[in-house]
Amino acid sequence: MRPPVNPHAEAWIRQGDAGALNKGDCYTARLTLDITPALRARIKVSAFTQGVTVADLLRGLLEREFPEHRKEDTP
Repeated sequence: MRPPVNPHAEAWIRQGDAGALNKGDCYTARLTLDITPALRARIKVSAFTQGVTVADLLRGLLEREFPEHRKEDTP
C-alpha cells in the first residue's frame, strides 16, 4: 500500500521547477567515459584556468566539434 501524499512535500519538490534554469532544461543525457587520471587532471586545470566548470568546458568543446548543423550535412 502506498503512503499518503504530503501536499507540502509535493509543493516543495515542484518549487524547483519554476524560476531558475535546471540542468534538465538544457542537458538531458549523461555521458560517461573512461579517461586517464593524467587527462582528467589536465582537463580540471584547464577549466580552472578558464574560470569555468569541467562540465561547461567539455560541453563547449563538444558543441564546437559537433555543431548542430554541420556544413557537410546541408545541401
